[in-house]
Amino acid sequence: MEMRLLNIGFGNTVVANRIVAIVAPSSAPLKRLKEDAKQANKLVDATMGRRTRSIIITDSNHVILSGVQAETIAQRLHSEMLIKDAPAAQKPKKE
Repeated sequence: MEMRLLNIGFGNTVVANRIVAIVAPSSAPLKRLKEDAKQANKLVDATMGRRTRSIIITDSNHVILSGVQAETIAQRLHSEMLIKDAPAAQKPKKE
């Protein structure tokens, strides 16, 4: 199984295949989720002191805060998946 890292901003990365959801932090349920994760010691703050612009939820119930927009992270994840799933004919050949 290949491990691909996804850039979530400011030099921080997460394992792409462990991500369950990438959401905007604006709703009350997500604010409660963030507080619950903090109480359970499962909150990772990767904002580098900046405003939280997205929340990443992993399959291990860790909650990761990022200073990058959710749409931007989703686009990065989508392009990672396209690279991973590209047919062998499109991948560069080793000489």
